Amino acid sequence: MAEPTRAAVQQRPWSSRTAVDAGAMLPEQGWAGVTGARSNRSSAAPPRQLWPIRRVDHGGENLRFRNLDCMADLVYPPVLVAAQLMFRLLGNRIRISGAEYVPESGGAVLACTHVSYLDFIYCGLGARPSKRLVRFMAKHEIFGNRIAGPLMRGMHHIPVDRSAGQASYDQAVDRLRAGEVVGVFPEATISRSFTVKEIKTGAVRMAAEAGVPVVPMALWGTQRLWTKGRPKDLTRRHVPISVVLGEPMTPGPDDACEVRTKDLRARMSALLDQAQAEYPETPADDERWWLPAHLGGTAPTPEEAAALDRP
Repeated sequence: MAEPTRAAVQQRPWSSRTAVDAGAMLPEQGWAGVTGARSNRSSAAPPRQLWPIRRVDHGGENLRFRNLDCMADLVYPPVLVAAQLMFRLLGNRIRISGAEYVPESGGAVLACTHVSYLDFIYCGLGARPSKRLVRFMAKHEIFGNRIAGPLMRGMHHIPVDRSAGQASYDQAVDRLRAGEVVGVFPEATISRSFTVKEIKTGAVRMAAEAGVPVVPMALWGTQRLWTKGRPKDLTRRHVPISVVLGEPMTPGPDDACEVRTKDLRARMSALLDQAQAEYPETPADDERWWLPAHLGGTAPTPEEAAALDRP
C-alpha cells in the first residue's frame, strides 16, 4: 500500500466544525461543542463485558476481576475534572478532529504519535466524545511512584516491564477482548525530530489477536509545553493543541504484521502532517525549536534524533 502524502490529506481550517472547547468537557457528558461527530448516538447501554478470570499485577498489587463492574472508575472522573480545570486556567485551545472514529463500545487500540511527556493526557481526550476511558500502557516504574502510582492503578492503566513485556501484552489483549480501549505509543519514546519514528509491531499484533480495530492518532502542540531535551513550560497560556484521529484499520490474524505496521506508521505520519499543516501558529525565530527541520524548524533531523537517542 502506498504511503499517504501530505497532498492527499484533506485540509480543514483550524476553526472547522470539529473544534472543541476543552473547558466544556465533562466526564459524564463527553465533550460539549463537538458538532457532527456523533449525530446518531444510541441511548442504549452497552452490553455488560466479562473479564477473563486472570490474576493481574498492578505494580505489586494482585487483583482478580470477573467483570468490568468490579473495576469501578472512582479515580478517572476526578482526574478528568482536574484536567478540565487546568485547560480552563491555561486557556488551552484544543481541537479534536476525527473523534467519530473511536467506537462507542467494544475494544480498540489507540495508536498515537509521541512528541511530549504530556501526550497521554491529550491522547485520552480524543476518546471522550465517544464517552470512552483509555487504559494506557506505561512504564512500570511510574506505578511505583508514591504519588503517580496510586493514580495509575486507580485509572486501571497497564504497567509495562520492558524486561518481561509478555505479561503486560497479555493483559492488554485481555482488556481489548473485554471491550476496553487501550492506548499505546508505538514509537516507544518521544520523537525529538517531531516526525514519526519507526514504530513497534505491538499495536498491530495485539489488535489482531483481540480482533479489534487500531485507530491512528497524531498530536501537535503538546511539545511546546514539555518535551525531551527542553525545559518544562507547563504554565504557558493559550497554546493550541491539535488532536487528530484517522480511519481505523483492522488487522487480521493472517495479515503480515510488518506490512500492517508499515501501513499504521504511514497513517500516523499523514495525520501528523495534517496537524502540522493546519496548526494556527508559526514560531518566532527564537522559538523554531518546536518545528521539524523539514518545515524550516531547528528540531533535529530524524537521523540526528536517532543519534541523540543512542545510549
